[in-house]
This record gives sequence, C-alpha cells and structure tokens, in this order.
Amino acid sequence: MNTLTIDDRADRMVVTLDRPQQRNAINAEMISELHQVCALLEDAPKPLLISGSGDHFAGGADIAELRERGRDEALAGINRNLFDRIAGLPMPTVAAVSGFALGGGAELSYACDIRVATETAVFGNPEPGLGIMAAAGASYRLQELVGRSIAKQVLLAGRNLDAAAALRSGLVISVVAPGEHIAAAHGIVDRINRSAPLALRLTKLIADAPGTHSFADDIAQAVLFESRDKHDRMTAFLEKKK
Repeated sequence: MNTLTIDDRADRMVVTLDRPQQRNAINAEMISELHQVCALLEDAPKPLLISGSGDHFAGGADIAELRERGRDEALAGINRNLFDRIAGLPMPTVAAVSGFALGGGAELSYACDIRVATETAVFGNPEPGLGIMAAAGASYRLQELVGRSIAKQVLLAGRNLDAAAALRSGLVISVVAPGEHIAAAHGIVDRINRSAPLALRLTKLIADAPGTHSFADDIAQAVLFESRDKHDRMTAFLEKKK
C-alpha cells in the first residue's frame, strides 16, 4: 500500500491514511487501496478502525485530481461508491479524528458507524466554495447524524463543526486530548469485540435498513436465539449472577 498503513489484527483492521504532507488528502490511489481493504473485510468480517497520520484525519479530496474530473467521472460516483461500501461493511467501523476532517475526509468519517475526536478536530464540507457539492454521502448521511438544520448549516452556510459542536450534535461519541484519539478508538473497538459477532452484524444490518422492519427484526432475533453463542453467553451471565 502506498497511501495507507495497514495493521491487520485478529480482532480488528487498523487503517491509517498515510499522506501526511498532503493532510491525507484522498486521491485515486487511496480510493483504490481502501477498496482493497473493504474486500478483505467483506471476506473476513471484523471491526475497522481508521485514522490519519500526522495532525489531521483527512483534509479533503485531492483538489488537483478533482479539477480534472468531468461529467463522466462524477456520474461514476468514484468517492461515493467507496464511502457507501465502507458504510455497508458487515462489522462496526470507528473513525479516530484529529485535526481536519473536511470535504471528502468528512464524508469518509460520516460513513463510519462511530467517530471519536480530539479537541483539535474540525468537520466541514466547503465544496460549494470550489464550485461543486458534497456528493460523496454528506447530502444524505450528515442530516441523519446531526439533523437537517445543522446539516444545512454545514452544507450551505459553510459552517465547520469543531470538537465541542460535534459532541453536542451527536456526531462524535467523545472528545479526548490531542494524541489520545487512537487509544480511545481502540477502547471502543475493545467494547465492540466483547459483544457477539453475529449479534453485531445483524444489529448493524437491521439498524441501517430504511423504514420500519419489524418482521426483519423478528427474523434476525430468531436466528440469534438459535445460536450457540447466545446460549453460552446467557448461561455465563446467570452463573456469574449466582
């Protein structure tokens, strides 16, 4: 990998965006390499922890590349397809954000299930100032995360959400001191991994499904009720309670 550092562990995949001189700007090569990561996680599901090297998560997409893209590239949804794929990964994903998470970098963080931030974190979508829109998921994900009003403040009025605003709006789970976000994200993954893997997969699948899906909930629960993991975990709980 040229743009990523990969730490593939037994219980999690740790990915670091590694273009610190460009504030980890997301270019075509990084998109391709992140697709390779997705393929690995789809084949062998486990949680994903993603962060940026240096001071920033990702300062945006690579503007030089974006400038040269035309209508056909836009219709191909190059960045959007990747972020949708990340959002659809079978196990939970955690973004550890410090510094800038702007433009495509913000949209990558929005595609993750959970975000933890440092006090230096700044989320924003300044795309209209460059003559384009935030078309890689922000238009539909951000309002689900923070509500329509705040989403429009970010997308239309150019508002940036600092760490405190991100915490108030529910965009991030916690705010930690600079340099502590990676450890905090690992702590979240540790808690995730204490749960049953099949229960996590089905919960994420159901939670991300649109609309009301009571029958799907019942079917998923029926599958879990028949699992050995459910029986063993409940037995251990009852024995510990005694």
